[in-house]
Amino acid sequence: MARIIAVTNQKGGVGKTTTCVNLCASLSAMRRKVLLVDLDPQGNATMGSGVDKYECSYTAYDILTRKQNIEDVIINSEAAGYSVLPSNGDVTAAEVELMTEIGREHRLRLALNKIREQYDYIFIDCPPSLNMLTVNALSASDSVLIPMQCEYYALEGLAALMNTVEQIRETVNPHLEVEGLLRTMYDPRNSLTIDVSEQLKEYFGDKLFGSVVPRNVRLAEAPSHGLPALKYDKSSKGAVAYLAVAGELVRKCKKRENKKQAVPA
Repeated sequence: MARIIAVTNQKGGVGKTTTCVNLCASLSAMRRKVLLVDLDPQGNATMGSGVDKYECSYTAYDILTRKQNIEDVIINSEAAGYSVLPSNGDVTAAEVELMTEIGREHRLRLALNKIREQYDYIFIDCPPSLNMLTVNALSASDSVLIPMQCEYYALEGLAALMNTVEQIRETVNPHLEVEGLLRTMYDPRNSLTIDVSEQLKEYFGDKLFGSVVPRNVRLAEAPSHGLPALKYDKSSKGAVAYLAVAGELVRKCKKRENKKQAVPA
């Protein structure tokens, strides 16, 4: 059964979509079956996965409003190597239509439950704000992966995000946990980067991924070609970094499963 991971940060520009796309590609290269769910109306994860958001007959909007079955909306991206539940501007309308619906925060979870047996990992790319789309993502997820830059304002945003996760636990998803924090656009020459990294290690311990993602031109260029970095330039520092993150994620998941199996019934 798939582990469902929401990739989220209420602060924009931290590499959230880049992380989502490249982790999906890396895990696919490791022969895992992966689905990327794009819940951001900008549709950047969709485009970065080689799917034209303007040509999609159906999107996440149709899932949230129950107009289509999820099996009919998912697209297999041969270019990226994994499956995509696409998004475009239509998804914004789902928020408005859901406002008066009972159980609106569980729409995505109910849809994903129908197909999660078919995948090893499902990643949800969330909008950079706390709205009904993000609440649906967090309600549907087992855990939250938080990409962040090592800068002062990122720490402030992190505190707000942790409060949000706690609120979701208390209201709609008591099993939600933090998968980990991932340092992106990492520059070890910057003293602030080192200082913030040390603070993160102190407060989050093993929740902080040991792997970091450096600033990388190829990583920034890849989306314009509709490709993950691994498909665009597999030898680039960005592609190699995300392969390392994916490997670390798999090890974390195996360790968690082993612990569960070791607990006597």
